[in-house]
Order: sequence, then C-alpha cells, then structure tokens
Amino acid sequence: MSDHVELRSGVYVDSVGLMQVSRQVAATPGVRAAQVAMATDLNVEVLTGMGFAVPGHAAPNDLVVAVRADDEEHLRAGLAAVEAAFAALRPGGRGTGGAAEGATGQAVPPRTLGRAVAVAGADLALVSVPGRCAAVEAFDAVDRGVSVMVFSDNVPVEDEVRLKDAAAARDVLVMGPDCGTAVVAGVALGFANVVDRGPVGIVAASGTGAQQVMALLDAAGVGTSHCLGVGGRDLSAAVAGRSTRQALAALDADPATERILVVSKPPAPEVLADLEAYAAQLGTPVHWATLGPGSPDLTAAVEALLRATGHEVPAWPRWTPAAAVDATGEPGTGPGDRHLRGLFCGGTLADEAMLIASPALGGIRSNIPLSPQLALGTDLTAKDHVVVDFGDDALTRGRAHPMIDPTLRLERIATEATDPSCGVLLLDLVLGYGAHADPGPELASAVAGARATAAAAGRDLPVVVSLTGTRGDPQGLERTAEALAAAGAVVHLSNAAATRAAVDLLSPRPGRRPGSDEGQP
Repeated sequence: MSDHVELRSGVYVDSVGLMQVSRQVAATPGVRAAQVAMATDLNVEVLTGMGFAVPGHAAPNDLVVAVRADDEEHLRAGLAAVEAAFAALRPGGRGTGGAAEGATGQAVPPRTLGRAVAVAGADLALVSVPGRCAAVEAFDAVDRGVSVMVFSDNVPVEDEVRLKDAAAARDVLVMGPDCGTAVVAGVALGFANVVDRGPVGIVAASGTGAQQVMALLDAAGVGTSHCLGVGGRDLSAAVAGRSTRQALAALDADPATERILVVSKPPAPEVLADLEAYAAQLGTPVHWATLGPGSPDLTAAVEALLRATGHEVPAWPRWTPAAAVDATGEPGTGPGDRHLRGLFCGGTLADEAMLIASPALGGIRSNIPLSPQLALGTDLTAKDHVVVDFGDDALTRGRAHPMIDPTLRLERIATEATDPSCGVLLLDLVLGYGAHADPGPELASAVAGARATAAAAGRDLPVVVSLTGTRGDPQGLERTAEALAAAGAVVHLSNAAATRAAVDLLSPRPGRRPGSDEGQP
C-alpha cells in the first residue's frame, strides 16, 4: 500500500468542487482512498482517522491532497487524476460564457461581482465564496442597486448587519448570509425543490424549514409564488429581522402572492413581536411557522394555512416496509437504556425534532442545543438522547454541506449501530436542486447495514426517516422513499410526524417519568 499526502498553500477551491475532485480520484482503479480538502481542524481529524499522516504545520487555508493506492503505479495514476480533476474545474475547462473579450480575442471573465452585474445587466446576484470574503462581494452588488443572495456561511454577524442596513438604504434585499434556499419567480437558487407556481409567498430564516413547508404545500396541491430566504440569523436579536421586513414588503407588493408564510428557527421573542406588528399593517395576510417552545411545528403551521385558505389538509405521505415496526404499535425491544439518536443534515429540521421530542424525553444533547447546558462536546457523542446537525457551520468549514456529501453522517450511522444505548435512529433526507444527485441508495445501504449490525448483536434498531421532497424533484420522491422503506426504515414526508414516530418507538426508561429532567447536566 502506498500513501501520498501533500499541502498546497495559496490555493482555494470551494467545497463542492473539492468533493467532486475527491470522488473522481477515489474512482480511479487501484486507489483505495482519496480526500482532497481544505486543512481545517475537522478535515485534518477525518484524514488522521483514515490513517493519513497530515503534516503538523497544516493550516485551514492550505489545501491537503491525500491519496492511498495499492502500489506506486496506481498512486501515480491517482495523482494524475487529481490534476485532471482540478483542470476540469478551472475556467478554461468549463467555459466562460458572459465574459468580455480581452486583447487576445479570448473571453475574459469579470474579476469583480460588480463588474459581472454591469456586464450581465442582472438585478439579482448570488455570492458563494469563503465567508471572510463574502461581505465584500455582497457590498459590491448592493452598491450597484442589486439584490443579493449570500450562500456563504461563516460571515461575521457585524458584517451581516452593516450589509442589510446598506441594502435597506438602496431598497434592495439581502438573502443571507447562509441562505441555502430561495425560489424567485419560479427559479430555484441554492438548495430548492421543484414546486408549481402558486399563491403562497414564503419568507424563510431557514433553508430546510423552507423546503419542508414547500414540500408539504406541494403535497396539498398548493404552489409557491416566491421563497425569499433571509439567512438563519435574521430573526436573532443581533440582526433584528432586517431582511425579513424587506422580504415581507416585497411579497406584499407582489400581485401573485395572496398569502405569506414566515418560516424560522426559534426567533428572539422581541424580534418576532416587532415583525408581527409590522405584518399586521400589510395588505397581504401573514401566517407564522416560527419554531419555539409552545409554538406550532412546521406541519401544523402549514395545516393552519391550508384551513385558512379553504384547502383540504391531506393525509401526509408515509412509506413503511412490510416487516417494519409500526410507529403506532409496540416499541422495539433490546438491552440497556434506549435513546433517541437524531442525525440531521438540516438545522431547522433538527431544531423542530428537539422541540417536539423534548417534552416526552427530557433533555436532548446537541451541537445546536435548545439550552446551553445541553451542548455536546467536540466528539458530538453522549450516552443520552442526542441530535446532531451535520450542516452546522462548524462542520462545513472547508467541506461540502452534508446534503451534498453525506460522508460524516454515514460514518456516524454505522457507529450508532454498534452502540447498545441507541434505541432509534431519526434521520432526515432532503431532495431537490443543489442536493446530492441520488442520495437514496447510499442512505438505504447505511440503514440496512445499521439494522443488520444491531441484529447481529441481538438488538432491534428502528430507523425513521423524514424525507423532504416533491414529486417533481430530480432524485425521485417515490423511488427514494421506497428504497429507504425496503432497507427497513419508516419514512414520513412530515418531519414532525417522523419525530413523533421515533419517540413512540422508544421504550420508557425504568424509574424515569417521561418528560422529567433526569439526565440533564
């Protein structure tokens, strides 16, 4: 076996491109493992766990290339595949449509976002660069009087506030930072599902939350006029709903929008109250799907909107294998304490799951905890109820979002299968544009493998999946759901229903009153 590890300084490639390089190299004959990534602490830890010797002076701004092959000949082939993959990512390998011509007559791409806006005559710009650079590019667009979607995460909150104040002064909209989902006049940006045009406009301080409500509306036969993402922090006390106000005003002025639905992770109470007062002055009725203790879950909020508009609330789709434990039947049995292990790609779906499950289970530890004392350590594990958001900013520095590259979560599923304290696995899977081209087979294989591992140890491991998607999504909603059900998972379109099913499958702990705080730090 031959290993090669090198650092390349002064090179940056976005995480999606690096994932493509890694997969292409890993498919080279004779290559046993390949990882090409920025040398963040997380990625170095992953590489070390794979057995690669990463130089101690590696820094987050370095690119690390790690390849393991059967022998030196295959290693050379793997390294050649690295260079070929990088060449395909360069502008010359992809074409440079829309650029001006240089002195040689060849197309020269614009070197600034402002210049690109001027050349294209655009009224909306999308920024997806490292977080430390995103604000500069976004300001360039706002200065040109153009609305901007900032896909980048890890942008300082101070920059977000200044950027949104500048946008308000120019009467344009900043979607983001960390805006993963938007649909503008039927055009999907970032992660988004295929939905019909319709009367409901969405303002979303949440990516997967927006996708969940769009998927539920689609299942009820109701379309979306626009979905304007505002970034997950917009309803925080620091940002104070700056973009939400702009988005509400824009949808109120849109003749195609008859109802507005605001979707958010748990907001700051004073910000929500201020926005509710503002919304009450608008001509378009505004509904609220803002998560929090005592507030309706996303499915309940959609159902309330449907009833208010005279639409029938459907039976939300659910897929079960013939041999599965029914979520309304007897819970599975097995030795030891049985705990919920929620492994999520969507932060809002993880938040919703914890809010629904906590009254029945007590404290749930997480890397995005509902209260600070329930925060997980850096290893993200605990012998208790656990929900992990693999899409959190801290886990996506220098690597693709788990909706694109599910490697870390797949590894964790296998680990949970060996843990006797894991009583049920609760997973999400989000389909649509921007996501993994066909995530169903990989997740189904992981589910089947986890259940088989548990069965070999004499345990039953129920698996419940929250599947967010629509009938038009390129991955195929029905096909994906059926593959997961065939692997032994119970699958729900509603994340709220999936969470309740998972909680119902847990045996109560002996001597512990459901909903008590026992086990909290």
